[in-house]
Amino acid sequence: MTEPSTRPPGDGPTDRARHDQGMTVRRAVLGDAHVDRAVAGTTALTADFQDFITRVAWGDVWSRPGLDRRSRSVAVITSLIAHGHHEELAMHLRAGLRNGLTVDEIGEIILQSAIYSGVPAANTAFRIASQVFAETAEGAGA
Repeated sequence: MTEPSTRPPGDGPTDRARHDQGMTVRRAVLGDAHVDRAVAGTTALTADFQDFITRVAWGDVWSRPGLDRRSRSVAVITSLIAHGHHEELAMHLRAGLRNGLTVDEIGEIILQSAIYSGVPAANTAFRIASQVFAETAEGAGA
């Protein structure tokens, strides 16, 4: 287990640097088209949230060296299935492919999730995955 950061205040990256790093990782994982749509859809209501997820989710957590992006995708896909966050699942299935997961590996992740998250959750995940894979070159023949 790693120790929590004990850096003195002001010794870490600035919010701007975290945001920039987060945007780089967010674009690499989700693709420019998705991120451009999200940024274009930002409103006064959602601006702080967009900044928060870019800095914290993408700039801090997804940028950590402890797991590679492929492993992070496995964790995210599993969590989304378990919690029934279907609106995010398709996006992260595409990200998983972008991060090096194969269609067969994603099928195994969903099957494994059936045991721990329930058959209905896996059934929905397979339906969403089938739709995503029908739209992608990686999914041709899946």
